[in-house]
Amino acid sequence: MRRLLRWTWCSLLLALCGLIVVQFWFLAHILHWADHNPESTAFMRARLEILREDDPDDELAHGWVPYQRISNHLKQAVIAAEDAKFMTHSGFDWEAIQEAHDRNVREGEIVRGASTITQQLAKNLFLSGERAWWRKAQEAAITVMLETVLTKRRIFEIYLNVVEWGDGVYGAEAAAHYHFRMPASALAPAEAARLAAMLPSPRSYPPGRDTLYLQQRTADVLSHMHYAHIP
Repeated sequence: MRRLLRWTWCSLLLALCGLIVVQFWFLAHILHWADHNPESTAFMRARLEILREDDPDDELAHGWVPYQRISNHLKQAVIAAEDAKFMTHSGFDWEAIQEAHDRNVREGEIVRGASTITQQLAKNLFLSGERAWWRKAQEAAITVMLETVLTKRRIFEIYLNVVEWGDGVYGAEAAAHYHFRMPASALAPAEAARLAAMLPSPRSYPPGRDTLYLQQRTADVLSHMHYAHIP
Protein backbone atom coordinates (compact mmCIF):
# COMPACT_ATOMS: atom_id res chain seq x y z
CA MET A 1 0.00 0.00 0.00
CA ARG A 2 2.80 2.40 0.90
CA ARG A 3 4.58 1.59 -2.34
CA LEU A 4 1.39 2.35 -4.28
CA LEU A 5 0.93 5.66 -2.48
CA ARG A 6 4.56 6.58 -3.08
CA TRP A 7 4.22 5.73 -6.77
CA THR A 8 1.02 7.80 -7.01
CA TRP A 9 2.63 10.83 -5.37
CA CYS A 10 5.71 10.52 -7.57
CA SER A 11 3.52 10.33 -10.67
CA LEU A 12 1.57 13.40 -9.60
CA LEU A 13 4.77 15.28 -8.85
CA LEU A 14 6.24 14.39 -12.23
CA ALA A 15 3.03 15.44 -13.96
CA LEU A 16 3.06 18.76 -12.09
CA CYS A 17 6.71 19.37 -12.99
CA GLY A 18 5.91 18.59 -16.62
CA LEU A 19 3.00 21.02 -16.57
CA ILE A 20 5.19 23.76 -15.10
CA VAL A 21 7.87 23.16 -17.76
CA VAL A 22 5.25 23.44 -20.50
CA GLN A 23 4.00 26.75 -19.07
CA PHE A 24 7.53 28.13 -19.03
CA TRP A 25 7.93 26.98 -22.64
CA PHE A 26 4.84 28.97 -23.62
CA LEU A 27 6.02 31.97 -21.62
CA ALA A 28 9.49 31.89 -23.19
CA HIS A 29 7.97 32.05 -26.66
CA ILE A 30 5.69 34.95 -25.70
CA LEU A 31 8.62 36.88 -24.21
CA HIS A 32 10.55 36.31 -27.44
CA TRP A 33 7.63 37.53 -29.53
CA ALA A 34 7.54 40.85 -27.70
CA ASP A 35 10.08 42.04 -30.28
CA HIS A 36 10.38 39.14 -32.74
CA ASN A 37 7.69 38.04 -35.20
CA PRO A 38 6.36 34.46 -35.08
CA GLU A 39 7.25 32.60 -38.26
CA SER A 40 4.21 30.33 -37.99
CA THR A 41 1.53 29.14 -35.59
CA ALA A 42 0.18 25.78 -34.47
CA PHE A 43 -2.90 26.34 -36.65
CA MET A 44 -0.77 27.21 -39.67
CA ARG A 45 1.44 24.14 -39.29
CA ALA A 46 -1.56 21.86 -38.84
CA ARG A 47 -3.28 23.23 -41.94
CA LEU A 48 -0.13 22.97 -44.05
CA GLU A 49 0.23 19.33 -43.06
CA ILE A 50 -3.33 18.66 -44.27
CA LEU A 51 -2.81 20.55 -47.53
CA ARG A 52 0.38 18.62 -48.23
CA GLU A 53 -1.48 15.33 -48.05
CA ASP A 54 -2.90 16.23 -51.48
CA ASP A 55 0.08 18.24 -52.75
CA PRO A 56 3.48 17.72 -51.08
CA ASP A 57 4.72 21.00 -52.59
CA ASP A 58 1.85 23.12 -51.30
CA GLU A 59 2.71 26.27 -49.34
CA LEU A 60 0.72 28.70 -47.24
CA ALA A 61 0.02 32.23 -48.42
CA HIS A 62 1.46 34.34 -45.62
CA GLY A 63 3.60 37.43 -45.32
CA TRP A 64 4.25 39.56 -42.28
CA VAL A 65 3.68 43.32 -42.46
CA PRO A 66 4.29 45.85 -39.66
CA TYR A 67 1.30 47.22 -37.80
CA GLN A 68 1.53 50.63 -39.48
CA ARG A 69 1.25 49.01 -42.92
CA ILE A 70 -2.16 47.53 -42.15
CA SER A 71 -5.16 49.70 -42.99
CA ASN A 72 -6.78 51.32 -39.95
CA HIS A 73 -10.10 50.42 -41.57
CA LEU A 74 -9.24 46.74 -41.22
CA LYS A 75 -8.18 47.23 -37.61
CA GLN A 76 -11.49 48.92 -36.80
CA ALA A 77 -13.46 46.30 -38.71
CA VAL A 78 -11.82 43.35 -36.95
CA ILE A 79 -12.35 44.82 -33.50
CA ALA A 80 -15.96 45.69 -34.34
CA ALA A 81 -16.59 42.18 -35.62
CA GLU A 82 -14.59 40.07 -33.18
CA ASP A 83 -13.98 41.90 -29.91
CA ALA A 84 -15.52 45.34 -29.34
CA LYS A 85 -14.10 45.54 -25.80
CA PHE A 86 -10.56 44.56 -26.80
CA MET A 87 -9.01 47.79 -25.50
CA THR A 88 -10.67 47.62 -22.09
CA HIS A 89 -10.71 43.95 -21.05
CA SER A 90 -7.74 42.01 -19.66
CA GLY A 91 -8.10 39.05 -22.01
CA PHE A 92 -11.62 37.85 -21.16
CA ASP A 93 -14.99 39.48 -21.85
CA TRP A 94 -16.92 38.09 -18.90
CA GLU A 95 -20.22 39.68 -19.93
CA ALA A 96 -19.99 38.10 -23.39
CA ILE A 97 -19.05 34.76 -21.83
CA GLN A 98 -22.17 34.85 -19.64
CA GLU A 99 -24.38 35.83 -22.57
CA ALA A 100 -22.93 33.03 -24.70
CA HIS A 101 -23.42 30.51 -21.88
CA ASP A 102 -27.04 31.54 -21.38
CA ARG A 103 -27.81 31.29 -25.09
CA ASN A 104 -26.10 27.92 -25.45
CA VAL A 105 -28.10 26.60 -22.50
CA ARG A 106 -31.34 27.84 -24.08
CA GLU A 107 -30.47 26.28 -27.45
CA GLY A 108 -29.21 23.05 -25.91
CA GLU A 109 -26.01 23.17 -27.95
CA ILE A 110 -23.03 25.43 -28.59
CA VAL A 111 -24.32 28.07 -30.99
CA ARG A 112 -22.26 31.04 -29.83
CA GLY A 113 -18.75 31.58 -28.56
CA ALA A 114 -17.25 34.49 -26.68
CA SER A 115 -13.54 34.29 -27.38
CA THR A 116 -11.69 37.58 -27.35
CA ILE A 117 -8.97 38.45 -29.83
CA THR A 118 -6.39 37.53 -27.19
CA GLN A 119 -8.00 34.14 -26.59
CA GLN A 120 -8.15 33.48 -30.32
CA LEU A 121 -4.48 34.36 -30.62
CA ALA A 122 -3.56 32.06 -27.72
CA LYS A 123 -5.33 29.17 -29.46
CA ASN A 124 -3.89 29.94 -32.90
CA LEU A 125 -0.32 30.28 -31.69
CA PHE A 126 -0.06 27.15 -29.60
CA LEU A 127 -3.11 24.87 -29.57
CA SER A 128 -5.29 22.65 -31.73
CA GLY A 129 -8.95 23.12 -32.57
CA GLU A 130 -9.90 20.26 -30.25
CA ARG A 131 -12.77 20.97 -27.84
CA ALA A 132 -11.65 19.74 -24.43
CA TRP A 133 -11.63 21.15 -20.92
CA TRP A 134 -7.85 20.97 -20.66
CA ARG A 135 -7.44 22.90 -23.91
CA LYS A 136 -9.74 25.67 -22.69
CA ALA A 137 -7.81 25.80 -19.42
CA GLN A 138 -4.51 26.02 -21.27
CA GLU A 139 -5.94 28.67 -23.59
CA ALA A 140 -6.92 30.73 -20.54
CA ALA A 141 -3.41 30.43 -19.06
CA ILE A 142 -1.79 31.51 -22.33
CA THR A 143 -4.26 34.38 -22.61
CA VAL A 144 -3.13 35.69 -19.22
CA MET A 145 0.51 35.41 -20.30
CA LEU A 146 -0.15 37.31 -23.53
CA GLU A 147 -1.98 40.12 -21.76
CA THR A 148 0.70 40.33 -19.06
CA VAL A 149 3.77 40.30 -21.31
CA LEU A 150 2.62 42.03 -24.50
CA THR A 151 0.97 45.37 -25.17
CA LYS A 152 -2.48 45.52 -26.72
CA ARG A 153 -0.91 46.86 -29.90
CA ARG A 154 1.54 43.95 -30.12
CA ILE A 155 -1.20 41.38 -29.44
CA PHE A 156 -3.30 42.91 -32.20
CA GLU A 157 -0.36 43.17 -34.59
CA ILE A 158 0.43 39.47 -34.20
CA TYR A 159 -3.24 38.53 -34.49
CA LEU A 160 -3.71 40.45 -37.73
CA ASN A 161 -0.63 38.79 -39.18
CA VAL A 162 -1.50 35.18 -38.36
CA VAL A 163 -5.30 34.86 -38.40
CA GLU A 164 -6.76 32.64 -41.13
CA TRP A 165 -8.49 34.40 -44.05
CA GLY A 166 -8.97 31.55 -46.53
CA ASP A 167 -7.80 28.00 -47.07
CA GLY A 168 -4.06 28.28 -46.58
CA VAL A 169 -4.26 32.10 -46.41
CA TYR A 170 -2.96 33.72 -43.23
CA GLY A 171 -2.56 37.32 -42.18
CA ALA A 172 -3.88 40.65 -43.43
CA GLU A 173 -1.37 41.09 -46.25
CA ALA A 174 -2.02 37.68 -47.82
CA ALA A 175 -5.78 38.15 -47.32
CA ALA A 176 -5.83 41.54 -49.06
CA HIS A 177 -3.95 40.14 -52.05
CA TYR A 178 -6.02 36.93 -52.12
CA HIS A 179 -9.43 38.59 -51.98
CA PHE A 180 -8.84 42.04 -53.48
CA ARG A 181 -5.45 41.98 -55.22
CA MET A 182 -4.10 44.86 -53.15
CA PRO A 183 -1.84 45.34 -50.11
CA ALA A 184 -3.32 45.45 -46.63
CA SER A 185 -2.45 49.13 -46.37
CA ALA A 186 -4.84 49.99 -49.23
CA LEU A 187 -8.02 48.37 -47.87
CA ALA A 188 -11.00 50.71 -47.85
CA PRO A 189 -13.85 50.47 -45.29
CA ALA A 190 -16.07 48.19 -47.41
CA GLU A 191 -13.25 45.78 -48.19
CA ALA A 192 -12.07 45.78 -44.58
CA ALA A 193 -15.58 45.07 -43.31
CA ARG A 194 -15.97 42.18 -45.75
CA LEU A 195 -12.71 40.61 -44.58
CA ALA A 196 -13.74 40.98 -40.94
CA ALA A 197 -17.13 39.44 -41.69
CA MET A 198 -15.38 36.33 -43.07
CA LEU A 199 -13.40 35.60 -39.91
CA PRO A 200 -15.71 33.10 -38.18
CA SER A 201 -15.59 30.83 -41.26
CA PRO A 202 -12.81 32.04 -43.58
CA ARG A 203 -12.54 28.90 -45.72
CA SER A 204 -16.18 29.29 -46.75
CA TYR A 205 -15.41 32.39 -48.79
CA PRO A 206 -13.01 32.00 -51.70
CA PRO A 207 -12.47 35.16 -53.80
CA GLY A 208 -15.68 36.34 -55.44
CA ARG A 209 -18.07 34.19 -53.42
CA ASP A 210 -21.02 36.08 -52.01
CA THR A 211 -23.89 35.06 -49.74
CA LEU A 212 -26.78 36.89 -48.13
CA TYR A 213 -25.25 36.26 -44.71
CA LEU A 214 -21.91 37.73 -45.78
CA GLN A 215 -23.64 40.81 -47.20
CA GLN A 216 -25.63 41.35 -44.01
CA ARG A 217 -22.64 40.71 -41.76
CA THR A 218 -20.47 43.09 -43.80
CA ALA A 219 -23.12 45.82 -43.53
CA ASP A 220 -23.35 45.27 -39.77
CA VAL A 221 -19.57 45.54 -39.34
CA LEU A 222 -19.53 48.70 -41.49
CA SER A 223 -22.16 50.31 -39.27
CA HIS A 224 -20.12 49.66 -36.10
CA MET A 225 -16.57 50.28 -37.32
CA HIS A 226 -16.41 53.95 -36.39
CA TYR A 227 -17.12 53.05 -32.75
CA ALA A 228 -14.12 50.72 -32.56
CA HIS A 229 -11.09 51.82 -30.55
CA ILE A 230 -7.79 50.52 -31.90
CA PRO A 231 -4.38 50.42 -30.20
